[in-house]
Amino acid sequence: MSQPSGPGGGPSSDGTLRRLPRNVWAASGASFFTDVSSEMILNLLPLFLSNVLGVKTAVIGLIEGVAETTSSLLKVWAGSASDRVGRKRLAVSGYAISTLAKPGFALASSWGMVAGARWADRIGKGVRTAPRDALVADSIADDQRGLAFGFHRAADTGGALLGLLIAIGVVWAAQGGGLSLEAGVFETLVWLSLIPAAIGVLCLALGAREPRRAARAGNEGGGAPGASAPPSSGLHGLGRPFAVFLAIVAVFELGNSSDAFLVLRAQERGLSVVGILAVLAGFNLVYALVSTPAGRLSDRIGRRPVLAAGWALYAAVYLGFAAADSAWHTAVLYALYGAQYGLTAGTAKAMVADLVPSHLRGTAYGGFNATLGLMDLPASVLAGILWQGLGGWSGFGPSAPFLFGAALAGLAAVALALWRPRVSAHREA
Repeated sequence: MSQPSGPGGGPSSDGTLRRLPRNVWAASGASFFTDVSSEMILNLLPLFLSNVLGVKTAVIGLIEGVAETTSSLLKVWAGSASDRVGRKRLAVSGYAISTLAKPGFALASSWGMVAGARWADRIGKGVRTAPRDALVADSIADDQRGLAFGFHRAADTGGALLGLLIAIGVVWAAQGGGLSLEAGVFETLVWLSLIPAAIGVLCLALGAREPRRAARAGNEGGGAPGASAPPSSGLHGLGRPFAVFLAIVAVFELGNSSDAFLVLRAQERGLSVVGILAVLAGFNLVYALVSTPAGRLSDRIGRRPVLAAGWALYAAVYLGFAAADSAWHTAVLYALYGAQYGLTAGTAKAMVADLVPSHLRGTAYGGFNATLGLMDLPASVLAGILWQGLGGWSGFGPSAPFLFGAALAGLAAVALALWRPRVSAHREA
């Protein structure tokens, strides 16, 4: 098997974090600071919409769903484009766009203005995500891909934890343990969030180098070594195993509505704004601690068992959110939810690289991330309607979207466990 590496550093030979290539550290640094910025404000966004602007859950679901769909439409293009023009410039541009969009949250006085800022932020995410993931995959040995993506998710989540701690401090200083979010507090956090966002852009712009991608088709995910790489043929050229994987992911994602509904559920169960931020901090701490060991585990035993276990845990957690009847229940469930994310987020991205040729990784990550986002629109809109209904119908209540999500997660976990992909990757996916 080939051992791809970028000019920023060769692949790790002993599995230790200190030997990860420069590009992995640069991408992880960018994600760390960007998540510091994002988590200072985005977890409070549903509370701002609901508490300050009086927006119903169906509209919140629509805003989140359209935001992810907007991002998704760009992920396919950006991933494919990065196969032709390079990873770094697109990834840096995406981080910069999201940074420039953030002041719109502070200036918003209606849900439409919030939606515009949210959608602009997601445009940036759509431009950066697939090229950044492909940059990481290009820069690491195939037998340590899980480690690299696990570490990247841990850095991303460590930034989220720090961002939440900053938000807790600002909210507590401004309004104490109030149950509703005050508009001025949210505005302050938005302006503060611009500092780490700008640092994140600089991390990737100054720290990463364009990787030397393999010029041959088939050195990972099929094809004859040494064969000439055909022109990029789009998503349809990525093979049956990848298509089946995307179909299973789509089933899971249809029930994976925006985490905004978890925030609203926690508030509905009695948590204050500071309490919500605290349980989110706990979620991110567990997520960060689990991600790297989970990635290493997937390198050893395969991606599918780890990913299926994570989805099964998701089903159990969502059943718990449906049944929760007190604030402390939601706190415990959020910690378990963090473990689920740690098991699945990096593992799924490593599995994408296992299933496709290296010269089409950007296209593959575009398709994968697009699937996540395109499913988010119906998932989030359905969740909002199931909770509070639509028009004259009052819906099934707060438990309904979580029961729906648990059912689809369980179905996806079973499908993944039974699937046996035939791929010629470093080890079975």
